[in-house]
Amino acid sequence: MPVVKIDLIEGRTNEDKQKLIKGISNSFEDIGIAKEKVHIIINEVNKENWGFKGLQATEWMGK
Repeated sequence: MPVVKIDLIEGRTNEDKQKLIKGISNSFEDIGIAKEKVHIIINEVNKENWGFKGLQATEWMGK
């Protein structure tokens, strides 16, 4: 039973997350693993708690 964990910066719509889950599940089916066996966990992180290239996400994404 595969478990996929995804960290995303907050702000994606529910529709975006549904598309992501469906796409990942379909990718597993492409390699012979039934999508019913795939678990996907999306962890949304506040911009204040995400850093990249020495900057807080609020700096390079805006508030």
